[in-house]
Parts: sequence; structure tokens; C-alpha cells
Amino acid sequence: MPNTESERTPDPRPGSGSVVGKPRLLDEIRRSLRVRHDSRRTERAYTHWIRRVILFHGKRHPREMGAPEVNGFLTHPAIERRVAAPTQNQALAALLYLYDRVLEQRLGIVEGIVRARRPRRLPVVLTRSEVREVLAQIEGTSRLVATLLYGSGLRLLECLGLRVKDIDFDRGEIVVPDGKGQKDRVTMLAASTKDHLATHLEVVERQHRADLARGLGRVPLPDALAKKYPAEDREWGWQWAFPASSHYVDRATGVRHRHHLHETVVQRAVKEAVRRTGIAKRASCHTFRHSFATHVLGDGYDIRTVQELLGHQDVKTTMIYTHVLNRGGKGVRSPADGLELGAGGDESTDGVARAVRAGGERRGSGGVRRPSDERSKEGGARGASRRGSAAGDERRRYTDRDAAG
Repeated sequence: MPNTESERTPDPRPGSGSVVGKPRLLDEIRRSLRVRHDSRRTERAYTHWIRRVILFHGKRHPREMGAPEVNGFLTHPAIERRVAAPTQNQALAALLYLYDRVLEQRLGIVEGIVRARRPRRLPVVLTRSEVREVLAQIEGTSRLVATLLYGSGLRLLECLGLRVKDIDFDRGEIVVPDGKGQKDRVTMLAASTKDHLATHLEVVERQHRADLARGLGRVPLPDALAKKYPAEDREWGWQWAFPASSHYVDRATGVRHRHHLHETVVQRAVKEAVRRTGIAKRASCHTFRHSFATHVLGDGYDIRTVQELLGHQDVKTTMIYTHVLNRGGKGVRSPADGLELGAGGDESTDGVARAVRAGGERRGSGGVRRPSDERSKEGGARGASRRGSAAGDERRRYTDRDAAG
């Protein structure tokens, strides 16, 4: 993918065939997204797709294109490249934002788009023993991060984006700032993690003091806090809980910052740990979050509580974990588990079949005793009683006759 800053884009004036070095359109898109406080990941994704559509149509300016061109671009990757449905939806969202919010040009109804049907897949979940095996194969800071992902149900970037002030050891809580959807939430801090996390933060604090002694130790602050509180970016509470090993220079301010640990460091460590354990599941960092939700629900906690811990807006999203609990499909016990079937299925199966046939012969269809069977028994008993009384009367008559003779 070409560099965003060096990308040569068409002149934004309609009908102009000239090409200028400064990406005016992309800069305008960035400014618009930053005014709305959208994340930098959204910014990179949207500018990427807008560059793609410009190059796809021979570097034509988007003002010169409309719904047919957008349809052609969105339909092409769905058929030729078979991209995933979320990828195509992201491209559509980027183009709709470009025309509605930046160009202020009504695109109209985008018709004829061939969308890939988004399959509903169950999340990959590790058992408790598998989680223990994977964590045992991870070392250093990555192991602590992975433990927090499982113990607190955090997303990877939520964990890496934690600052020292967000961790409350006394209350056993973690405040997740600016989570998915720009919403704060509170989740648990596992008691088994407190000592390891406290030791890690002591090392980070020593590193921070060393940076301050070198004239560094500054961290990027959200929004405009750095302008309102110029010295706040050096405070210990604002430092990253998992800082990177090196510094970088902010192109906007020229200040040397220390960013948080890059997500690929933990992702590679988890991938390698899963490979070493020999687990066949396609486990990743996010699998720890799925496992957290499943195990908490399996322990009997309320689904609304789990929803709040995970930060789900809709409880339906949380309910998907009820389908992967450790009792199998929908928690129903299979009737086959009650049959003591042998390895070959001969002796025990024949015994069960004989018992079923015998029960069916005795009790009729389904092994249920019919009401008519009871009535036949009662009628037979009454008939036998009457026959017995008649035979007794006949014997008494013969006895009286013999006595008279």
C-alpha cells in the first residue's frame, strides 16, 4: 500500500486532469474524521479505500464519479477477489462517508452490489486447561498481557492502551477508557494477577524516572489535554502500563514520545505459544476474551453482568457465548450417553435391543400400558369369579342329592 503522505492524487477541481503532490482530498477527509473524534484506525481504513477507488477508475476525482462507479468498485472485489463481507462493508462505509460528509454530494441508492453473505460463526474458546498450557508457553510482558486478556475479558488494544491511573489495585478493578464505541467501562482485575502487575509497574516506573532524567518521559494525551495542562504528559498516572521499548517523534508536535507496546508483539507470542502446545484450535489474542466470557457464564454468573464486563451494547452479542458452554450443543445431554455401548457395539447393543423388544411385547407400542389392557384384566377377573361361583353351586347341589338318596 503506498504511503499516505506521498500519494499523488488528482486535483480536486472537477474536470482538471492535472496531478498535484499534496493530497488535498485525503487531508480533508482526515480533518473531517478528527473533528468527529474517530479513531486513527478508522482514518487509515477510510483513506485506504478512497485511494483504492480513485486508482481503480484511472485516477478520476470522486466528484466526477457517481453511483455506477461506486457499484463497479464494490462489486469487483466481491466477485473477483472474494473478500469477506466486513471488508466490503468497510469499503462501502468509507465511500458513503466521502460523498455525504466530505464532498456533500448525494450519491443516491447504491444498487447492484454483490455482497458476500456474512456467516454466523461461533467464537473459538479454549478450555481452562488449554488456557493454562498456552499461558505457560508465553514469557515476559506478553504473558502478563495475555493473562489480563483472559482474566479481565479485555480486547488486545484495550489492554495495551491502559494507563497507570486506570488500574485500581484496592478495588480490584480496571477502568477501560475509550473502549469500542468510545465508551468507558469497568471490569475486574484478577486477584492472581495483582502481584505480577504491581511488579511490572515498578519496573515501568523506574524506566519512566530514567526518561525524565534524560529530558524525555512524555506521553501523548487524549484530545487537547496537553495544551490545557502542559506538564501533565510527564505525570506517572498518565504513563502507559505497557510502554514500548523505544521512542518516536510526533510529526505534529515534534515531541519525542514513548508509545505503548505494539500489538504485533503479543500476537506473535500467542501464536507461537499455541503452536508449541499443539492445540488444533485457531486461537489468537481475542480467543482469551471469548474464553473469559464462556467460563464466567459457565460458573453461573448473570448474563447481564457479563455483558457489562465485556462492554457489549446488545445482550444478543453476549448470548452467543451460551452456545459454546462445555456441555455441548445447547447444554442438552445426548440420549446416547445413557446407552452403555461397547467399542464394537455388538454385545451391549444386542442386550439393549432385546430389552426393548421384550418391553414392547409386554407393554405394546412405545412401552406404554394401554387403558384397554387394564379393562381386559378387570373383565377377565370378574368372569373367572363368576365361573368359580357357578361351579361351587353345582357341587353343592350334587352333595345335597347324594345325602338325600
